[in-house]
Order: sequence, then C-alpha cells, then structure tokens
Amino acid sequence: MSSNSVAETVASLLPRARAELTELVAFKSVADFDQFPRSESEAAANWIADALRAEGFQEVALLDTPDGTQSVYGYLPGPAGARTVLLYAHYDVQPPLDEAAWTTPPFELTERDGRWYGRGSADCKGGVIMHLLALRALKANGGVPVGVKVIVEGSEEQGTGGLERYAEQHPDLLAADTIVIGDAGNFRVGLPTVTSTLRGMTMMRVRIDTLEGNLHSGQFGGAAPDALGALIRVLDSLRAEDGSTTVDGLTDGTHWDGLQYDEAQFRKDAKVMDGVGLIGSGTVADRIWARPAVTVLGIDCPPVVGATPSVQASARAVISLRVPPGVDAVEATKLLQAHVEAHTPWGARVSTEQIGQGQAFSADTTSPAYAAMADAMSIAYPGQDMQYAGQGGSIPLCNTLAALYPQAEILLIGLSEPEAQIHAVDESVSPEELERLSVAEALFLRNYAAD
Repeated sequence: MSSNSVAETVASLLPRARAELTELVAFKSVADFDQFPRSESEAAANWIADALRAEGFQEVALLDTPDGTQSVYGYLPGPAGARTVLLYAHYDVQPPLDEAAWTTPPFELTERDGRWYGRGSADCKGGVIMHLLALRALKANGGVPVGVKVIVEGSEEQGTGGLERYAEQHPDLLAADTIVIGDAGNFRVGLPTVTSTLRGMTMMRVRIDTLEGNLHSGQFGGAAPDALGALIRVLDSLRAEDGSTTVDGLTDGTHWDGLQYDEAQFRKDAKVMDGVGLIGSGTVADRIWARPAVTVLGIDCPPVVGATPSVQASARAVISLRVPPGVDAVEATKLLQAHVEAHTPWGARVSTEQIGQGQAFSADTTSPAYAAMADAMSIAYPGQDMQYAGQGGSIPLCNTLAALYPQAEILLIGLSEPEAQIHAVDESVSPEELERLSVAEALFLRNYAAD
C-alpha cells in the first residue's frame, strides 16, 4: 500500500464525504432536550450506527449512557495478533446561537469561499467523517491492519459525563493500545498539529437573592439591595484589572514552553476589534493553554427592551472556569464556590450549583504512537513537521480513558483550526484539512500496525 494510493483514494471519496456530512449536519443534535428534540440526537446516532454497519463493523450498539443520551459503539476486528486502536468523535453539537446571524442556515451544509459551513461541520461531525474516510482508504488499499473500535459520543458539549461514567462501569469496552481523539485541531490550516494538553473545566450556576420581590427603583432604590448589582460585583471579583482570572487560592498556572501563538495572529483569529486590548498577562500561549480562565457564559436579567424601573430581587449567572494541567478540577470547583460566597456583598443570599466538570489532560508525546503519527503527518502535509500545541478547551473523556487504560497512548487531532470558529456563528470546516487529516489517520494506522 503506497502513500500516494491512500491519498488518491481519499481524494476520490471527498464528494461522498461531503454528501454524508450534509446529512449528518442536518440533524439538530444538541443534547439539551429542553431546547431541541431528543429525536434529532437519536436520528444522528442511528445514522452513525448504520454507517459503521455498512463498513463491516461488528457489535454495533447504541449505548444508553447515565446522562440520558446515547453513544454509538462499533468494533472492526483486525488481523490475528494486531493492535487495537480506538477512534473517538462526538455527534452532539453546540446550539446555533442566533440563527438569524448565520450567513447560511446552521443545519444546512453550505459551501462558500472554499469551506463547508454548518453547525458541527468541524466540531465534531466532521471528525466522524474523517474516521470513515481513513478506514475506507485502508480498505481500498489492502485492508485495515489493526483492530478498530469506534466510539461516537452524544453529549460531549454538555459536559454531563455520560460516556465517562458508562466507560467506568464497562471498563473492557473501550480498551485499546492507542486512542485517537478526533476532536482537536491544527494550530492553523496546513500546519499538522497534535494537541498535547487540554485544560480542565468546571461550570457553575450562581444565584443571588436579596428581596422577596422586585421593587420600584424610585421608591426603594438606594437602600434596597439589588440582586443584579450584587451579582455584577461577584462576577467582577473574578478578574484582576488586566483581565487575569483571580479566584482566591487558585494558582495562576505556569508558562507554555512549546509552539507560540503570535499576538497579531491571535487577534485576527479571535476577531478582536481594533483598539480593544487582550486580557491577562504573559504570552498568548500562556494565557490560553497554561493558565486558568474564567468566563461568564450567561446572566438571567431583564432584557433592555421592555425593562421596567425596578430593583431586582433575584439574579443568576453561569460561570465557566478552565484550569491547566496540574490543577485539580475538583479543588478548583471548591475554590470557585468559596470565592463566590466570600465576595457576595451586603449579606445577600447566594447559592451555587456545579453543572459540569472535567479534569485537565497532558499526553506523553515520547510514545511510539506519536512517532507513527509524525511520520504520517509529514506525508499528508509535505514539507511540514508535526507540531505540538495546547488547547484551552476540555475533553473530560481523555482523563477517564487515561485512568482506565494507563498503558494506552492518546493522541488528539481534528478539524477545529481557528478559521473553523467552532461554537460560534458560521462554524465551518476546510475540506482540504478533512482530506489531509484523513490521509494522515490512515497512514498512522498503517505505521502503527507495522511498528
């Protein structure tokens, strides 16, 4: 099996890949069943199960995980004595946010300026297609030389831990020699990258109550404690003057010694407006990969349109805290809770509720699987050496798998490079990246089998 023949096969399969991604993106598979029908997620799961069966996978099953969602599992046996590789992706997606703000409908895959737009196109339905392309290329060029397990999660974006708990309850199911997590991305388009660290995270709801009911701001304002004002004071306490995260007792992290992120390029990737400064201190890589970061995800408060002159009796917010490797997410949750309580002013009543949590992850980049991937990527991306980068996001399953299978090697690749704008309006995927990474994954499986 030559590298050229694998690349040629993947290229020939791209029209099919686009058609399949179109079908998969059309499912509104947001695992928040208060907002989106459960049937949409179930339909996406069944689509993937059917695709695995069509590729000859055995033991294909829809796994009912403890958080009420479904993950899709399949096993493709390899030659006798061959190693086993687990391929991961997820089919659930973030909500589209403001659908009217999308240039084209979020659940219709649309080509524009050489990219394919649609919610989940990169994160992570494109990852499902990447795995299928790699396996099809191998099947067309001598066969798949390793045993392959595929697991496609149904609630990764919600952070509710369904698959992690299921895996802990069925520890043999996902056992493998190497695990490829297809939910990361290249540092930029055309630069082959593996993600070597992930920040952990905790998400928390905060509620502040001060009055039995809203009051007229003219009659009572100035003495009656304002719950929304108290909440704003609490949220402000989570940042220093320069925007750095300040949670009492939480370490400010370390320095990132690997691939650096040029500040001008970051401003462009993040679409920071002219004249607006970046927050935090240290290098950009320090700030987004090696240090804690708090984000206010939402606030319940009256909208501007229709607001009345009232002192608010209650207010709520959702806070996300990302923590770097070396910081325990459980301890960070306790510190965040204590900070919120300590900084709530005026004796207001405050309650907190943890709604998601995951530990940080750090990979062993000296393992043989990384050498096999480096060789594969150098072929799929001619003239480019594989780079190591961090990622500010969290994939809690990585730590679960590392704990269950301590001998397994874990690699993170994927389609979520900066231009993809995952989680944002107008998410997209580069078909060239899909093609090259599918080639890289196929060659990796070949290299790993021969090692």
